[in-house]
Amino acid sequence: MNQHVQTRKGYTACPHDCPSTCALEVEIIDERTIGRVRGAEDNSYTAGVICAKVARYAERVHHPDRLLKPLQLVGAKGAGGWREIGWDDALDLVAEKFLQAEARYGSEAVWPYYYAGTMGLVQRDGINRLRHAKRYSGEFDTICTNTAWTGFVAGTGKLAGVDPREMAKSDCVVIWGTNAVATQVNVMTHAVRARKERGAPIVVIDIYDNPTMKQADIALKLRPGTDGALACALIHIAFRDGTADRAYLDRYGDDPTGLEAHLASRTPEWASRITGLTVAEIEGFAALIGRTPRTFFRLGYGFSRQRNGAVAMHAALSVPTVYGHWQHEGGGAFHNNGALWRFDKALIEGLGDLDHSIRHLDQSRIGAVLTGDAGALAGGPPVTAMLVQNTNPANVAPEQRDVVRGLMREDLFVAVHEQFMTDTAKLADLVLPAATSMEYDDIYRGGGQSHILFGPKLIEHPDTVRTNHFVIEELAKRLGVADRPGFGMTERELIDDLLIRSGYDGLESLERDRWLDVQPDFATAHYLDGFAAPGGKFRFRVDWAGLVAPNRPPPSMGLLGPVERLPSFPDHADLIEDIDAEHPYRLATPPARQFLNSSFAETEGSRKREGRPELRMHPDDAAREGVTDGQRVEIGNRRGEIVLPVKIDTGAKPGVLIHEGLWPNGAFERGEGINVLTGADPAAPFGGAAFHDNKVWMRPA
Repeated sequence: MNQHVQTRKGYTACPHDCPSTCALEVEIIDERTIGRVRGAEDNSYTAGVICAKVARYAERVHHPDRLLKPLQLVGAKGAGGWREIGWDDALDLVAEKFLQAEARYGSEAVWPYYYAGTMGLVQRDGINRLRHAKRYSGEFDTICTNTAWTGFVAGTGKLAGVDPREMAKSDCVVIWGTNAVATQVNVMTHAVRARKERGAPIVVIDIYDNPTMKQADIALKLRPGTDGALACALIHIAFRDGTADRAYLDRYGDDPTGLEAHLASRTPEWASRITGLTVAEIEGFAALIGRTPRTFFRLGYGFSRQRNGAVAMHAALSVPTVYGHWQHEGGGAFHNNGALWRFDKALIEGLGDLDHSIRHLDQSRIGAVLTGDAGALAGGPPVTAMLVQNTNPANVAPEQRDVVRGLMREDLFVAVHEQFMTDTAKLADLVLPAATSMEYDDIYRGGGQSHILFGPKLIEHPDTVRTNHFVIEELAKRLGVADRPGFGMTERELIDDLLIRSGYDGLESLERDRWLDVQPDFATAHYLDGFAAPGGKFRFRVDWAGLVAPNRPPPSMGLLGPVERLPSFPDHADLIEDIDAEHPYRLATPPARQFLNSSFAETEGSRKREGRPELRMHPDDAAREGVTDGQRVEIGNRRGEIVLPVKIDTGAKPGVLIHEGLWPNGAFERGEGINVLTGADPAAPFGGAAFHDNKVWMRPA
């Protein structure tokens, strides 16, 4: 006889590195088991819709290959020899190695390294509390957001924009530089609502026919790194045709006269030659937004993946300003809400112990750091001990060969705290099994929306698994800093302190309400009372070197990248790694729909749906090269070379090769992943890795 299993519903937030930060409803089968995961219908941004990979989250939590016991390396690094070790012994070993590194070279020889495997503020950022208490090397985060955030703030003065839910009230939605269907599905929820209810066309601007572009009413496929040229032509047309809102510009623009003069030569014909779009496509798009006051520009993180991304983002953001779209409900622009939260993470990160004289190391240049580049090391000692949480640099970081070579150093001790045996864990000296977000308390905020969300512990983690918070607390005891502020507190106590310290009600209120919407009023969100830049004006003329930005390097690092080559007015900044005789193709490495960076690449559902690593190539390129569908080709540049099968695809643009997703390195023929080919040279003005901005050669394998 079938016995009915009693389940209950739990409420939490998606922890992953996605701007949507969806509110989730989770089926809880018993104290250690979850079932179906759904989007919360009563959350006005999630609106009941989540991506397929998180809907299958039980696959990840209960995966048969999940790490369940601490493992210590036996034999050579990378050879796969492991023995089980108890938690106390494992943590004793980490502390011993850290103290040895400190005794030999000073505290800066230890580098805690982390990123966004979870976006929870306690479990992600608590590693900094240990860093600051012990005066370990700092980490300057450059791998994701820098150029996009910098370009947005260059114009508005603040990292915030129009309420993204207003897309549903738009008469035209422009999705620029983001494959929202694959990476933030809720953007499409609100954009499609505008199309259904208001007849709003959806315009998608990207570099290939990705799933979002396939849903577009107007698809503009441009060459990688040429967004700024398109934006300048749109502004040129606005001034030429009288669709620029001159009254709005007189009130809200810092130098519209100078802008108009600067862009007088940036004609559609000029932009066509750079972008590969036709003049008719550019003119048609300009005409559409010129007659549509309620045009919403949703600007994505594609701007962070190119060397001229800051200038390109600023140029794209200038378009709705020149046309005056900000004045209207459903009009204006949005990228990220980072300025809304006002979070004071003093105890979570141990900011009272922060010493600005301690060096910072560039996260994206981990390869150069670990292989002893003096500049990357800021003139300081070598890194000889690391704790890695929430990231997988052997797979996701640029210049992968240097990263792997550095991690393989015999004099470097690496402890990796992970849920799966990632490419980085395989090269570690010690692997510690980590809890999932369903198994601990944390707090989240939506970069792509306006909610603060509580993510409570819903199930018990396996007995031999530990949270990030536990590891940091236990290391603090062994390293003699457990008496410093912030240590000795539970996750819930740290969350409560964070909320109260930041001017919100405490955890009890947030837990009761599940989330808090901090979206500002209409006038503030649309900058109707003035922009946050000096004088209340939108900055068309930018002093990049003097810009105050959310992720500006610390003074000890200075400016990063060729800042002197950045134009002060919107323009096409010719800083991209363009083709040459030896490297006739551009390579872009955008996200796959079923993976999230390197997360979910281990789950059967995601891998089965993605198939295999492939290189998308336009039929004209394939015919010229004599390459057939499925044929193995070798692509490379000065950083290295890899082998991939070709997928001939009309969705690719001629001269542009596309590889979707971050597959594990072992999924490739030679055991090296796509980031062998990507560069770690900093993008101006404040650093960043240009993952979609690479030149390569190609030949049959």
